[in-house]
Amino acid sequence: MKKHTVIGYEKLKDSSSELLQMAALVALDHHERWDGAGYPNGKKGEEISLWGRITSIADVFDALLSKRPYKEPWTLDRTVEHMKSLKGKAFDPDLIDLFFENIDEVMRIRKRYKDEEV
Repeated sequence: MKKHTVIGYEKLKDSSSELLQMAALVALDHHERWDGAGYPNGKKGEEISLWGRITSIADVFDALLSKRPYKEPWTLDRTVEHMKSLKGKAFDPDLIDLFFENIDEVMRIRKRYKDEEV
């Protein structure tokens, strides 16, 4: 499971497309943690690409609010409380504050691009 970060990075990193090079950093860094306890490289703080730090927040937010085969969706309040508790640990403190300062817009975007039921 943890290899998906490196596999994605390796597939995208040599692209001439600036967008795919950004996607390579997203793939590599989205499971790194602000405190250095993430993977695959144990990067810490601003060693983690900005794209990876942003994606980490969005990824966790979506995962907690979404139903999965192994869990029911969390409430928005529970999700916000949990993620704020990880400020400076899992998440960039400035980015997590900015994310929740704009929670109304985040929720509008989430609603607009909601997964279709299968």
